[in-house]
Formats: sequence, structure tokens, C-alpha cells
Amino acid sequence: MSRLDRRALFTSGAAAALLAATGMSLEASPKPGGVLRLAVPRDDSLEQVARGAVFHTLTEIAPDGTLRGELASDWQTNAEARVWTFDLRQDVTFHDGTPLRINEVSAVLSELGRTEALTENRLLLELAQANPGLPFLLADNRFVITRDGEGVTPLRAANGTGCYRVERAQDDRHFLGRKVAGHYKNGQAGWVDAIEIIVIPDAAVRAEALRDGFVDVAALPLPDGLRARDGYRYHPSQTDMALAVAAPVGMPRQIGTRGALDDGRFAERWWMT
Repeated sequence: MSRLDRRALFTSGAAAALLAATGMSLEASPKPGGVLRLAVPRDDSLEQVARGAVFHTLTEIAPDGTLRGELASDWQTNAEARVWTFDLRQDVTFHDGTPLRINEVSAVLSELGRTEALTENRLLLELAQANPGLPFLLADNRFVITRDGEGVTPLRAANGTGCYRVERAQDDRHFLGRKVAGHYKNGQAGWVDAIEIIVIPDAAVRAEALRDGFVDVAALPLPDGLRARDGYRYHPSQTDMALAVAAPVGMPRQIGTRGALDDGRFAERWWMT
């Protein structure tokens, strides 16, 4: 089996489009510590960010826009890009302390084709049709790795391999995630000690919570009363305010455009200054 040059993936139109939709680099060195509080509307924002904090995928689109391994340390394919092998990291545990096993990965990838465990840390995937962009596809949150391949569970019972474990969760209302000690991504992601997500249905109240210091970031706030004040930053702009951000928050220089909340990786990529 020959290796497909990963750099070739970046020359394809699909890969270029994906990179264009992803945050690229950080404006400053992230700082560890603190609690990052986020107010969101009653939509899928809480689930998107919370699950991005709790779960990981085999690959990841990094903050600098490059494709890199997450739960997979390496991957190879044949010349037709139809038969793939994935090597799994060996230093990963779920939040309950159970080591990541190959059957959890196989359960997720089996929907794409035939899987076979070659060793305890190497998995073969045979696709029905060639797909050179498979590593990009596997970064999507549809392919998060769950304990025993159990699929989507209520957030309060979520048991993943991400930087944050669930401390408290109420469906469509509130999430509190606490940083996992000794996580394999320490020093690379998961900067804050805790991430809190609060659902506030009213846009005016979300803006008020930011103004009064109850939250650090407000998604889709009512702009009245914010534009006239100093000390806030806005994404993507002051006139098109998807996010309003308080001064103590460290922001990525570019934020994924598939969703205002950094493509669900908000908890890992943002920090408190």
C-alpha cells in the first residue's frame, strides 16, 4: 500500500473550500486559565459548542488551517484512495478513565465501508468508492468517537475524549465543562479551566448580560447599546454582529465561517487574557 501525499489534498477544490471556511492562525499566544462564559440563543449553538468540547474526531482542521491528526496519529491509503489505514494515538482515555479502543473507532467508520482491526492500534477501512478527501471528511462532528460506539447520547451523560468533561448540563439551557487534567492536548488546545454556555433566548438580554459582565461572549446579540460602548470586539464586523466579545477574551485571528462559534471548536480555541 502506497502513501497518498497529504499535500496533494490541499490542491483539490474541495480541500481549498474547506480551508477557506476554517480559522487559520491565532493573533497572539493563548494563555491558560480562567472561565469562558458564552451566551447563545435557543438553537443548536449549545449542543454544537459543548459536543465540540467533550468529543474528538480522528482528524482535525487546526486553528492555522492545516489538517492534522487528532485521535489518529497517522493515516495511509493506496493509489486509488479507496483502502485506508489509520493509526490511533495510544495516550487517549475517555472521561471515565477507559482507554480508547479500536472498536470505538471501527463502530464510527463502519458506516463508510468495511472495517478491519489489523492490530490493537491500526484500523483498515475499505471504501466502496475512492475518496481522496476522506481525512477532511473525518474532521466533521458527524464522526466524533464515542465510548463503545454508542452514538449520540444526552449531553449530561456524554463521555468523550475531548479537552472538557461534563460537570453539569441541562438540555437547551446550560452546560458547564471542566478541563481534563493531563489531557493529551495540553499546551495545544483547551486553554480555559472551564467553559460555561448559557442559553438566553432574547437577543436584547444576551447583549445586556455581556454589558453587565455576566458573560464574556454573546452570540447574535441585539446590537443596540453595544456599538456605542468601548471595550468590545465584534465578529465578523460591527455592522454584522454574529458575536460580541468582551475585552478579556483572546480571539483567533480568523474564525471558521461555517458557523460563528468557530465551527464548534470554540471551547478549545478561545482563551482568557
